[in-house]
Amino acid sequence: MKTFRGFLGFGIAAAFAAATFLPARTIAQDTTTTAASSSKAEQWIHVRVESKEDRGETVRVNVPIEMAAKVIPAINKDNFHDGKVRIDSGHTNEVDLRAILDAVRTSRDGEYVTVQGHDNDVRVAKSAGYLYIHVTDKSEGKKAPGKDGKPGTKAAAGHESKVEIKVPMKVVDALFSAGEDELDIVAALKALSTHGDMELVTVKDDENTVRIWVDSKNIAD
Repeated sequence: MKTFRGFLGFGIAAAFAAATFLPARTIAQDTTTTAASSSKAEQWIHVRVESKEDRGETVRVNVPIEMAAKVIPAINKDNFHDGKVRIDSGHTNEVDLRAILDAVRTSRDGEYVTVQGHDNDVRVAKSAGYLYIHVTDKSEGKKAPGKDGKPGTKAAAGHESKVEIKVPMKVVDALFSAGEDELDIVAALKALSTHGDMELVTVKDDENTVRIWVDSKNIAD
């Protein structure tokens, strides 16, 4: 589960977490104004979350990339300042993210990581200018504990959780273009706006279905 959540968090933060920082009222007002006045096609980030609970809800967020890039630098909270996210050095002391990025960028296309384990399946690859991260969390299908606390004979209710991330390498480059231990969200958004329609993240589990994508429509599917 930790591996699954880690890859999901990285993927969302890498390309599109910016929408999360936008005040709801600002999104609603500026989206309406932009949709009514803009005469040219622009790229929008769409986020759709569908709950599978009894009282299931669907949440949709639609944000023009250009608007997000202008609003985000004005938001300063915790590790988020001037359109950049400060990475806690305590989590990166043993990992040189820029060295890893440079190695991936300059290497030939191929599958860099393939893990098939009891709890998780992981695949990290690069192809045609895109970074792919696929993670399957199988821990939800483990056997349920018996009454005495020992493993039971029947599997616990639940299914595999899957996350698929596709990020243009130019966006990854822009993300790491800031200073040391920082992620440049604004630069990543600007790089993302130069690409056409594309699927960025899909997540499927027993509780929610999440989809994040980019296209020129001002409404979600």
